[in-house]
Amino acid sequence: MQTGFDTEKYLKVQTKAILDRVDKFNRLYLEFGGKLCYDFHAARVLPGYDPNTKIKVLQELEDVEVIFCISAKDIQKGRIRGDFGLTYDISALKTINDLRGFGLDVSAVVINRFGDELAAVKFKKYLENLKIKVYVQPEIQGYPADINRIVSANGYGRNPYIKTKKSIVVVTGAGPGSGKMSTCLSQLYYDYNNNIDSDFAKFETFPIWNLPIDHPVNVAYEAATADISDVNMVDPFHLKAYSIVAINYNRDIENFSIMKKIIDKIVNESKDKKIVYNSPTDMCVNNTKEGIVDDAIVREAAKQELIRRYFRYKKEVFLGIEKQETVRKLEKLMQKLSVKVEDRKVVMKAREAAIGARKSGKGNKGVFCGASIELADGSIITGKNSPLLHAESAAVLNAIKELAKIRDDINLLPRHIIENINKLKKNVVRSAVSLDVEEIMITLAISASANPMAELCIGKLAELRNAEMHVTHLLSKGDEAGLRKLGLNVTTDAQSTREIYFKT
Repeated sequence: MQTGFDTEKYLKVQTKAILDRVDKFNRLYLEFGGKLCYDFHAARVLPGYDPNTKIKVLQELEDVEVIFCISAKDIQKGRIRGDFGLTYDISALKTINDLRGFGLDVSAVVINRFGDELAAVKFKKYLENLKIKVYVQPEIQGYPADINRIVSANGYGRNPYIKTKKSIVVVTGAGPGSGKMSTCLSQLYYDYNNNIDSDFAKFETFPIWNLPIDHPVNVAYEAATADISDVNMVDPFHLKAYSIVAINYNRDIENFSIMKKIIDKIVNESKDKKIVYNSPTDMCVNNTKEGIVDDAIVREAAKQELIRRYFRYKKEVFLGIEKQETVRKLEKLMQKLSVKVEDRKVVMKAREAAIGARKSGKGNKGVFCGASIELADGSIITGKNSPLLHAESAAVLNAIKELAKIRDDINLLPRHIIENINKLKKNVVRSAVSLDVEEIMITLAISASANPMAELCIGKLAELRNAEMHVTHLLSKGDEAGLRKLGLNVTTDAQSTREIYFKT
């Protein structure tokens, strides 16, 4: 992978910026936007960015604890995080475990916007059974417009105070709308009532405030949040205060006047008022641009992310969980940057493989599917479905054979083992008989005990991480889980495998 971003350079600048904020106060509430762990969007659009860069920043800061926020409404809806395919409540548990694995203390989980949702009540009990401290915060009537009510005993005063020990309190969440901002401001309310000198800041990676609004990285952020209608905008407050063009997004800009009034009201009794924000950009601690070392590489990577997002939203529309309007937004963003789906090399190759499967008549039950993988050297390996293998399974096997320099006519998996698994699936499990990606990895591991070439190929699976892949059809659960574990960046035409969509 070509490198366009220097993580170590960025770490030094970003860490210093946060410490400079902390020096002026006894405590800093630092709202973390985006994903705290495993930020694969950032890694894709900024080649060279470590997905756990934010974790590394916190490890550098040392005196840190974490509050994790989740909305009761999202728990009740069963909202899903796209990167791991997990519901928000399960994702919260995963993040807590991940953070502990990184040596970071999760002091509490806050369930926001709570209105006695049954799923949220169950989740709260489960967390408490795991010995995790849980706080519940109800919706505040009139939030965020009724400032006098919000900053009062009937507003933030109704929220429980979250006891913290460290000088830096990171407030993160399962996703947008988790209540991170309201949790930070509620804590400020209590601290200033108790003469604790605290500050609030936002750690946002995107949009990058000092890149142009139409820079592909910023457009990619807009694409990634098209489902929640985020739009990049020039920060008018920053322009007025400093005569500097800064890029922010609509929700922060629209809410700034209200947020500023809330913060001002919280600290207005302080004799030494230190929190002074003239713009939403002022609130953020964002030095991402400092890590960009090759703009051309970053631009191209961001354009590719637009295409990935386009395919993801198209799939979600097909599944009935996203609006067609979101796809139309992506089409407009792609037009803005003159990006076409054909610019993603693996797309046409996968479609050609599906057409080839149809011409050969080797599809399973008359269904013809294709898959393709782009290797690090730029070569593209394809696979098509058969009565024995799913198309993506065939592509993965073909790819690792290519990496291991094994001839195409040599079989890695003994046919009798595949046929026995097929019989088991047909007669006992009563499912589709051809093998998905998870099943071929298990079969490959079994074969490795007697086949040195299979063992060699297992070692090549790691080289598929971050490789680009496209398939013509909806993935099965076994394929989706297997490809996610291998770390491939997969897109799909999301066509049903029950019908034939390709013509000769």
